[in-house]
Amino acid sequence: MPRVVIVQVIYNNRKWIQPVFEAIFKQSFTDFKAVAVIAGNEDGGKEFLAEKFPRVEIIDPGCNIGFAKGHNLVFEKYDCEFFQLVNPDMIMSETYVEEMLKAFADESVGAATGKLYKIQDSGFKIKDLREKKLLDTTGVVIKKSGRAFDRGQHQIDIGQYDNSTKVQAVSAAGAMYRASALQSTSYYLPAKQEFFDEDFHSYWEDVDLAWRMSNKGWQCVFVPAAIGFHGRSAGSSRGGYFHVINFIKHHRALPERIRQLNYKNHIFMYVKNSPYFYPQFFAREFFMLIYILLFEISTLKILPDFFKLLPKIWKKRKLIYQ
Repeated sequence: MPRVVIVQVIYNNRKWIQPVFEAIFKQSFTDFKAVAVIAGNEDGGKEFLAEKFPRVEIIDPGCNIGFAKGHNLVFEKYDCEFFQLVNPDMIMSETYVEEMLKAFADESVGAATGKLYKIQDSGFKIKDLREKKLLDTTGVVIKKSGRAFDRGQHQIDIGQYDNSTKVQAVSAAGAMYRASALQSTSYYLPAKQEFFDEDFHSYWEDVDLAWRMSNKGWQCVFVPAAIGFHGRSAGSSRGGYFHVINFIKHHRALPERIRQLNYKNHIFMYVKNSPYFYPQFFAREFFMLIYILLFEISTLKILPDFFKLLPKIWKKRKLIYQ
């Protein structure tokens, strides 16, 4: 069996396939298997991938099964020590996997992330990206209010995140997971085992998983020597809540479906994993609801699905804390 399975869930991302998979097959660490799950193929990406990179094993379920379920298929199917996730728009430097593996010499480490820089345009080369130094993530911070955000996002890298450190969670854009940590953190539902929460479909499933890992005693770590470059279609607004105009512009520019999943899933993540329901959570949700009523009323179309799933999410919380 390979020591590492590199996995990507592809949803109509043909324009990224060549640079992303070229970077995968240039890795200094070579004991890996590359797997791609096709969640959307309206742009012919599957055929392009098969032609250009025949070493990639392709799984095509024939529908958009979502980020969570797509990865779960791979977690269940393959026997390995580690899973290296690569977002469809994430390019690894040549030593990314090699550097990430070093963090797992500590057997308490269940998940790790590298230092990811933000790709700001489509006409890029790796050598050019190194000069931009605009950070995308160095791990995830989780507040008592339930707000979670990528550490360092939008900051210029001046060395402030050059030290390896424990973090509360990792972004799945370039995360590596220990297979045994995934197994110990999963829970069993009727007829299936769940790693990423499939009721999330996409967004926040990575923080949910990392939070569960933390609750089980696993550590999440940041590996600054593992360098990657991430396109990211959705992220936090510059300045967060404190720059109101930027916040409104950023959120209104997001597709409606992303806003809906973001709203539903961040609440589910907190309900499942927070040991206590802090007052900060209720205060934040109150003001968030006011904001949505004023500026993004279409986000509330997700409420029927939210209330339908809420009892199931509460049952998952009981499984986690049993």
